[in-house]
Amino acid sequence: MALATTPSFANAAEAAEEGAREAEIIVVGQRANLLRIPGSGATIEAEDLRKARVFTVNEALRQATGVVARDEEGLGLRPNIGVRGLSPTRSSKVLLLEDGLPLTYAPYGDNATYSHPSVRRFERIEILKGAGQVRFGPNTVGGVVNYITPRAPDELEARATLAAGSRGYQEADLSLGGPVLGFRALAHFNATRFDGVRDNHALAFDDAYLKLERDLTATQAMVVRLGLAREDSQVSYSGLTLAEFRANPRANPFRNDRFETERFTASATHSWTPEGPWRLTTSAYTLWFDRDWWRQSSNSAQRPADASDPACGGMANLETTCGNEGRLREYNVYGAESRLAYRTPRVEAEAGVRWHTERQNRLQVNGDTPTARTPGVGVNGGLREANLRYADALAAHATARVTFGRLALSPGLRIEHVAYERRNLLNGARGETDLTETIPSLGLTYDLRDDLVIYAGAHRGFAPPRVEDVVTNAGGAVDLKAEESVNLELGLRGAVRPGIDVDVGVFHMAFDNQIVPASIAGGLGAALTSAGETRHAGLEASGRASLKDMGVLSTDDVTLRAAVTWLAEASYEGRRLSSVPGFSTVSVSGNRLPYAPEVTGSIAIGYDRGTWLGLLAELQWTSDQYTDDLNTAAPSADGQRGRIDAATTLNLTANLSPNDRTTFYVTVKNATDDLAIVDRARGILPNAPRLVQAGVSLRY
Repeated sequence: MALATTPSFANAAEAAEEGAREAEIIVVGQRANLLRIPGSGATIEAEDLRKARVFTVNEALRQATGVVARDEEGLGLRPNIGVRGLSPTRSSKVLLLEDGLPLTYAPYGDNATYSHPSVRRFERIEILKGAGQVRFGPNTVGGVVNYITPRAPDELEARATLAAGSRGYQEADLSLGGPVLGFRALAHFNATRFDGVRDNHALAFDDAYLKLERDLTATQAMVVRLGLAREDSQVSYSGLTLAEFRANPRANPFRNDRFETERFTASATHSWTPEGPWRLTTSAYTLWFDRDWWRQSSNSAQRPADASDPACGGMANLETTCGNEGRLREYNVYGAESRLAYRTPRVEAEAGVRWHTERQNRLQVNGDTPTARTPGVGVNGGLREANLRYADALAAHATARVTFGRLALSPGLRIEHVAYERRNLLNGARGETDLTETIPSLGLTYDLRDDLVIYAGAHRGFAPPRVEDVVTNAGGAVDLKAEESVNLELGLRGAVRPGIDVDVGVFHMAFDNQIVPASIAGGLGAALTSAGETRHAGLEASGRASLKDMGVLSTDDVTLRAAVTWLAEASYEGRRLSSVPGFSTVSVSGNRLPYAPEVTGSIAIGYDRGTWLGLLAELQWTSDQYTDDLNTAAPSADGQRGRIDAATTLNLTANLSPNDRTTFYVTVKNATDDLAIVDRARGILPNAPRLVQAGVSLRY
């Protein structure tokens, strides 16, 4: 990737000042700021996204070490992000933020990502995995992924990207910005249509976003953000059985399934920077998410609908008499937080408090026909679930960075209190419980040079259980403690010479109480259980090189970007019995955790001919991984168990810019058209086939 346009670590002082204009919550900041962070982290810059013509957020995140981003429907609308061997399913073990504020619709009560904005909305992506996570919450176990939206421009500016490609891909991405009524405004709209990676999986997604910025006084600024997204897709929940996959790996027999969502977000951030070292940043946010998923099967063992549906009679009747299930969800989230920062040349500190509340309205409505959208009256029809679930949270944190010459120490503390409530509207049962956790951290950096540092960190990880895991449908409380870990890191980061930047580190994560599905092979939605002790350890290495920055070339450039993770250990410790049905007396102590590949990585080689031609070839790979705690190698008949073989994906991109306002591009994803399995949790899901895409980007 062309480093000539990317700030190197040597430019830390200049890059650290960027962003003072806007009221914002800084997680990492520009890439140069990584030198100051007491732990591992990464940034994926605008040039990284543009030059690779990244298709999904999953593809983008694979550029960072320690991250597994598993595909699902093909557009990254339901990303499955795992960090350092933690389960990637629904990204439930990571904290997703947008401009430093919560992106997911229930981070405390149900941290599962069933909807995600288009990657086109974002200008940059930040990943934070070390001790600095305690500034954010509630999930501080694996990592924080923060998506950064572009700033509103000072002058009138318009951008448009139009693209089309294989499997019905069509995309229009438009943005318009400039001064409006005393504000700096940026409006962004994306419309994408795609036939998906499986048959009968047509996807339609629209995403609109508005950002308003204003300097209220010389010391005060405000940012307002509004977002609206809709999806209307023909997407199934179930994967394939082994026989179905062998007959047609891209099949989807459930053509009548439907997935419909609406999502509205709003936030406002105000910053006050009086004379002196202080800065106060206060934000308020809200999110409303409505999801209707009508499906005839929830996993590959449920064929075709429900065993209690006597009118169905088998797969041959999917179009006629087989009923369906409507999994209907509505989420309402409100929150407010305030952060007080203090900064001098030697001491930096931040203290913050947050109030956050979530409400889930969950229904299961079974219909009598394949296209029903109302409760049926047959044996399998009717209202099967009606739940209200609440999570109310109070959090506070305090962090500091104190410099002693070349050494900087960064202590931190976070306190989380969560109150849960669940109401079963079918039988009137009601239950509640709460938990309080203290999360300490300590990090350090030592400057070997101005552009080369040693970093180290230790922190306690925390991830709260879901509402349904701690309060039963009958109103009883479950003794399921929060997920807790001790995370350690040690690494070296910086410029080893002009034009060559590296980051090499080792990590160790020890869990007292890792939470896993009670039946890992039973698909999603299963109750969770305390798995006891687990251990994760490994090495991460990334690097960037530019022959132009090294002085070897003057106008052209050859670049290299690489990121490799070796997860040497991800195993059950102590006494642990299998959670697979029928094997509850089998010990799995020492076995590898499910969905924890030993080696993952990416490497990209680019060539830039001045500013008018850019070529990029990228390999992304994942080694073998198991899908159950027994480490079963042979595939099961339902497809939900068995080893997933290693996979390698080759992506090719060409950008041609005849002038500074126009760029034509062609990209080929999975250029070798390799077939691979990406998931077995609810049946076999395939990777994306070869996708050829072409487009034009215009700027005015």
